[in-house]
Amino acid sequence: MNAPMSTRCCIVGGGPAGMMLGLLLARAGVDVTVLEKHGDFLRDFRGDTVHPSTLDVMGDLGLLDAFLARPHDEARHLRATISGQQVGLADFSRLRTRCKFIAMVPQWEFLDFLRDEAQAWPGFRLLLNTEGTGLVEREGQVVGVEARNAAGPLQITADLVVACDGRRSVLRGAAGLTVRDIGAPIDVLWMRLPKKPTDPDGSGGYIDTGHFMATIDRTDYWQCAYVIAKGGIAAIQARGLDAFRAEVAVTVPPLADRVGHIASWDDVKLLSVTVDRLAQWWKPGLLCIGDAAHAMSPIGGVGINLAVQDAVATANLLGRALADPAVDAKALTPLLSRVQRRREFPARVTQAVQVAVQNRLLTPVLQSGGSGKPFGVPWALRLAQRFPILQGIPAYAVGVGVRPERVDYLAPPV
Repeated sequence: MNAPMSTRCCIVGGGPAGMMLGLLLARAGVDVTVLEKHGDFLRDFRGDTVHPSTLDVMGDLGLLDAFLARPHDEARHLRATISGQQVGLADFSRLRTRCKFIAMVPQWEFLDFLRDEAQAWPGFRLLLNTEGTGLVEREGQVVGVEARNAAGPLQITADLVVACDGRRSVLRGAAGLTVRDIGAPIDVLWMRLPKKPTDPDGSGGYIDTGHFMATIDRTDYWQCAYVIAKGGIAAIQARGLDAFRAEVAVTVPPLADRVGHIASWDDVKLLSVTVDRLAQWWKPGLLCIGDAAHAMSPIGGVGINLAVQDAVATANLLGRALADPAVDAKALTPLLSRVQRRREFPARVTQAVQVAVQNRLLTPVLQSGGSGKPFGVPWALRLAQRFPILQGIPAYAVGVGVRPERVDYLAPPV
């Protein structure tokens, strides 16, 4: 049996939003507890991009050099091979940021780093193997979290609960918040393929008639994301594993000699892509941020970036109040709507761009498989090859985004 607990702020979910917010609030002098349902952060096939605007946040915290001392790759350009022709997509060297690159870091390394830094602060507590299962409400106010760990049920009382439990958020469901489904016509199949010493370094993408695959450089292997039509996994599996290996080989010719490493369907992980957004991100005592508030498409790998920016805005707007014991739970409620007003516009614009890319690029690529015609380089990309300065526009959209946040409140060091 677990004894009841209490904390000033209970964050449910130890992903990028939850761990960054936990660190920021702990540094602001807040007693904060983070619940993570797994025993560690070591899970593959998650976003591995730490964007320039997030690196600026790390710089604000004085942690940038320590973070970049960990193993990482630096993507200064994004390129794709379209019907055999290599084209430049984005040039991050044109950004006015501390770091003019995307740091390619396995997400567990990023989360481990945030955990290590947060645990140096006395107000921070991380409970692993502890899953948030529901809310405790009293007179219309959320006053805590129902959770469960190996010892059984656990009730945690909190003045503020922050749901960072992802696109299938249990807490937003328990709160009865309305979700607007924006739509996603694609799913993604994740897999690993070995990397040979002779392979070129750097992440990229391969687009051809009927096929689209992104390849992420993990130093000793390629993490591959094969885009399929929404709900198309059953048809792919029905054609058989050999046919799927052949599709991958055709899509990415440089990796054709190693598709045999896809030994079974267990080596292929399905990401069912969702793009949605809460109509209201909060109710008294509860705030949803990150994917719990707005599930993003994997296009551009911006989900981590949006989640971190949400966390920074939340800490900026709520940190002083949470650090002040004279501010009670009900007095926090007006601040919750301010977080949504601050962060909803970036989420809406980013999702609109992602939907446009889905509808105008990915869907035509996938549908072109039955046309028999080669898929050509879109006119906008042809223009960006002729005038490379234009590659700074997608670099800004991906690397910085709409309304980047900077840390503006930290309590004096203790």
